[in-house]
Amino acid sequence: MADHIIKNSLLKATVSDHGAELRSLVSLKSNSEIMWQADPKYWGRTSPVLFPIVGGLWEKKYTYKGESYSLSQHGFARDMDFALVKEAENELVFELCANEETLKKYPFSFSLKIGYKLEGAKLTVSYIVKNAGTGDMYFSIGAHPAFNCDLSNDTLLFEKGGKACEDTLRSSMIDMNYGCLSDRIMDVETKDGVLFLKPEIFDGDALIFEKEQSDCVTLVRNNGGNNVKVSFGAPLFGVWSPDKKNAPFVCIEPWNGRCDRVGFAGALEEREYGNKLSENESFTSSFTIEIE
Repeated sequence: MADHIIKNSLLKATVSDHGAELRSLVSLKSNSEIMWQADPKYWGRTSPVLFPIVGGLWEKKYTYKGESYSLSQHGFARDMDFALVKEAENELVFELCANEETLKKYPFSFSLKIGYKLEGAKLTVSYIVKNAGTGDMYFSIGAHPAFNCDLSNDTLLFEKGGKACEDTLRSSMIDMNYGCLSDRIMDVETKDGVLFLKPEIFDGDALIFEKEQSDCVTLVRNNGGNNVKVSFGAPLFGVWSPDKKNAPFVCIEPWNGRCDRVGFAGALEEREYGNKLSENESFTSSFTIEIE
């Protein structure tokens, strides 16, 4: 396992080839760390990739062509070593390909490339998923970056199309007994798109915002520190911090996929927000982290 560094005059990013995980993003102007540093007391990760599923499967398994397979929450990519396939002063690209281990859990030949590129005060994170096998391939992919914050003082600004979101957003909720989506919807009250954070917001697990309610979420550090703007084109996203821990970070998570609903009995190709690739077809997605 090795770390790789890219930097410019404003930012320095450190990425591990284990999971192709962003481990550090430092503002050189303020000499401050933006990313959560994976203290296992709260959560031992910083910014894992979620692939080939996002969230959990009902009863921790799925079916494909009549066969049953098991996958742990968020899939396996975050726990595997990637190959570094491109390295430049301001850019890194990592790749994970299907192998004997992955094929036992996920019967598709694939290539997953994860890229990191610095431009000014902005880091772009990109995903390219390719179907390298025969027949159709089904998958989900998502991000899980964690940012240092104070849950008792900082705020989130939700925007869409450059304008503040409506005062009430709607969050789908997890059934914490199963780790899958319940039928419960929670109204999340904001003021001109601003949500005042507090630890108890996450007592019911992640907030899940479906139906493209926002395309930009900014963490505003009200007691000083860098604001962090996360912009994306994903159809849904999560906001999470560990429940009942008052952890010093919050995750802003663009997703192309989602956990199963409680009791879901469909096959892999019927999962909500799933993605399909024909033979040799590729899927691309990206989001940006901008430090203000």
